[in-house]
Amino acid sequence: MPAQYIVGIDLGTTNSALAYAALDAEQPDVKVLPIPQLTAPSTVEARPLLPSFLYLGTKAEAATQAYDVPWASGRDFAVGDLARRQSADLPERTVGAAKSWLAYSKVDRHQAILPWGAGDDVPKVSPVTAARRYLEHLIAAWTQAFPEAPISDQQVILTVPASFDASARELTREAALAAGLPDTLVLLEEPQAAVYAWLASTGDRWRKLLKVGETLLVCDVGGGTTDLSLVGVAEEGGELTLQRIAVGSHLLVGGDNMDLLLAHHVAGLFAKKGTQLDPWQSVSLWHACRLAKETLLAKEGPKKHPISVLGRGSKLIGGTVTVEVDRDAVLDLLSNGFLPNCAVGDEPQRPRMSGFQELGLPYEADTAITRHIAAFLRSHGDEGSAVHPTHVLFNGGVFKADSLRSQLMTVLGSWFSEAPAPQILAGEHDLDHAVARGAAFYGWAKRNGGVRIRGGTARSYYVGIETAGLAIPGAPRPLRALCVVPFGMEEGTELDVPSEAIGLIVGQPAHFRFFSSSVRKEDEPGSRLTAWSPEELSETDALEATLPQDDAEDDHYVPVTFHSRITELGMLELWCVSTRGEGRWKLEFSVRDDADT
Repeated sequence: MPAQYIVGIDLGTTNSALAYAALDAEQPDVKVLPIPQLTAPSTVEARPLLPSFLYLGTKAEAATQAYDVPWASGRDFAVGDLARRQSADLPERTVGAAKSWLAYSKVDRHQAILPWGAGDDVPKVSPVTAARRYLEHLIAAWTQAFPEAPISDQQVILTVPASFDASARELTREAALAAGLPDTLVLLEEPQAAVYAWLASTGDRWRKLLKVGETLLVCDVGGGTTDLSLVGVAEEGGELTLQRIAVGSHLLVGGDNMDLLLAHHVAGLFAKKGTQLDPWQSVSLWHACRLAKETLLAKEGPKKHPISVLGRGSKLIGGTVTVEVDRDAVLDLLSNGFLPNCAVGDEPQRPRMSGFQELGLPYEADTAITRHIAAFLRSHGDEGSAVHPTHVLFNGGVFKADSLRSQLMTVLGSWFSEAPAPQILAGEHDLDHAVARGAAFYGWAKRNGGVRIRGGTARSYYVGIETAGLAIPGAPRPLRALCVVPFGMEEGTELDVPSEAIGLIVGQPAHFRFFSSSVRKEDEPGSRLTAWSPEELSETDALEATLPQDDAEDDHYVPVTFHSRITELGMLELWCVSTRGEGRWKLEFSVRDDADT
């Protein structure tokens, strides 16, 4: 059945959303799909967002049918609003931030490791499985709303952080296909989706708001992450075009950190009243502070907001303890902690590291988002100078607060005092759904014609090559990195990688190492690096594989050169081509970085 709709899915760290548009509409009329979900045991209600939380219940709970939903019964897990509520009471049974785990290469993301740190008595799932569960829920909501239009027949655009490397993108795609999304789905960078949402809201007026040579900083601060991108304005054939020119690292700092800081502050207020909170109350307080933050910082929010926790102990059973938090105090706390005044040359602080550290997500030690932005702008500037963005597009739930947007703009303006200060690019007001809406708009524009953001791959990609030479006991051979995909290589293109013959192991297990870089933009295919810093190159997942031995080859060691191809779906096909026969071997993983397909 031909596709009837474009479906945009924002698989968020803290919240997920789905938007859609009819393909045959003359103009893109993008709508948001309400998501039915459990809001309490045995209570299903529609909400505009699906919290990206998974509660893993017990068999006894499953027997009560408390977690049944209209499309499934006998479940021992819950997704969405109820799961987020359970994370306050039973954090050891609740999965959160699964999306960030997909990008964490120091663990096996196919293994059942979440909830991280939970005891052996708690069932666990892999990050891939958790992501699949969220997507399955969104698909079920779609099926309820559009039973005559199976999502497997629609054109689906699934968003990912711009900072996701090839492995994280492939794992996301794997979860999506396992959930039931079509294999024609397109992965789109979230900051670009935010720009498309802005384009949808402004229409053709965008050409009057932006000029050739200007640069747009997309600043996306959500619940768990900060994502940064730069988009430039150019001219092609007399028409304005948009080009993505840089992406930042995957920064694990966001609104959740703010809620935790506020909880720490409020715990001090409780202590002054003689109430010391136990761990159970502290987790509950963290979630209460999220609501307090959103209420106080909302437009025309109150000057004060009460925060209560259930009492614990014989004297407080059934009672509550309450304190009031002040709007101005909260704003000062969050501004100083996350958006402090700093210089454009300031570096994110790197605290002294302990020799022993617990494994877990690599949360940012420095929560000052302004210092991370400064480092990002410098890393993509010329000769050490910082890129001067002319405009800023905000995205993410944190920036629903006018006061936090104003604070960041003040800091940015102080960095470029001799030039016009960056301006907020206004237009898209629904920051909760901007990414999903932008994904749907992009899909419609792709099918029906419209402005597109170009840029090719946002990274250069490299293969690790072990050097020849005398062996030294206990020491690995030096490794070299060969560039096989240059920064900006367009989808639908291919190239031969210039190099001398490289030895390929076939017919027996081999270990293949891959690297990527978002800052080495000048490396060409065939460039060979003998040394690099962690800031220049980051290693993606290695590939363990046994490549088949060609019948014409009687040796496990075959000299090859490389041929790279970026498919229309954003997959990198790296072909190893024998220099002494007809043998060809393919290594494949996803590198979709941009919206132009």
